[in-house]
Amino acid sequence: MTVGFKRTGSGGFEFFFEYKKPNTMGLIELITTSGAVLLLIVTMPFSLFFCFKVVQEYERAVIFRLGRLRTGGARGPGIFFVLPCVDSYRKVDLRTVSFDVPPQEALTKDSVTVTVDAVVYYRIQDPLNAVVQVTNYSNSTRLLAMTTLRNILGTRNLAEILSDREAISHAMQTSLDVATDPWGVKVERVEIKDVSLPTQLQRAMAAEAEATREARAKVIAAEGEMKASRALRDAANVINESPGALQLRYLQTLNNVAAEKNSTIIFPLPMDLISCFLDIPSVTGRTKNHLPTPINTHLAGHSAGQHLRF
Repeated sequence: MTVGFKRTGSGGFEFFFEYKKPNTMGLIELITTSGAVLLLIVTMPFSLFFCFKVVQEYERAVIFRLGRLRTGGARGPGIFFVLPCVDSYRKVDLRTVSFDVPPQEALTKDSVTVTVDAVVYYRIQDPLNAVVQVTNYSNSTRLLAMTTLRNILGTRNLAEILSDREAISHAMQTSLDVATDPWGVKVERVEIKDVSLPTQLQRAMAAEAEATREARAKVIAAEGEMKASRALRDAANVINESPGALQLRYLQTLNNVAAEKNSTIIFPLPMDLISCFLDIPSVTGRTKNHLPTPINTHLAGHSAGQHLRF
């Protein structure tokens, strides 16, 4: 009999009274056990081959005697003794086990159908509960993982599922760990493997992303044009301060174009450059009607076939 207080989930305390029935053997069980011991003595030493069992370092053995769980907890690792005909045991593997959660199709909080699959890692931390409290702890954990995944997906938006998988995995692990604790199962890790969307939704999201990128590119191009126009305005103001700078710019442009080895270069000749030629007739006594016609001149140093037209 046990009397005491324990803390509740709401933060309070409650008084409990627990009575455990003493694990005493009945008359039939006593007679059966005595017969098994007598048979063991009579058939020695051959019966010893059936009495000693071995479990590995990563295993534990849960022993039942005439259907009752033996006191002392799970046996192992190493060698242990069982009584023939009356004792039975079951091995439990303590190593971490992983399994894939089949793809679960669920409806998200914003009414979008998604298909999500995951992987779960768990191990047995209490062999007695894993054998006594649940028929098949492995199958039960698998079914519970599928149900938990669908429930969690129903409380999340599509954007949260796509961008915050870590939070979904953590919430699923916490929920599974609490539910499987009475079974002696410890859920160590849950990972979301893949999120599949309908084909039409994928196309719509791709079109939306492409439109967003195009809009951003147009804004960037417009900002670049604005900066370029400002730079050109500043350059024009600088050139306007010096009259000879424009002619030097013309010559530089001509040099750059001629370096590309074009066959013909058409370049406008400013009137400022030929103003001196227009004043020559007044000095020499000739009239302007005797001015020579425009001529084609070759650039010094240019290859054959390349000329400059004025």
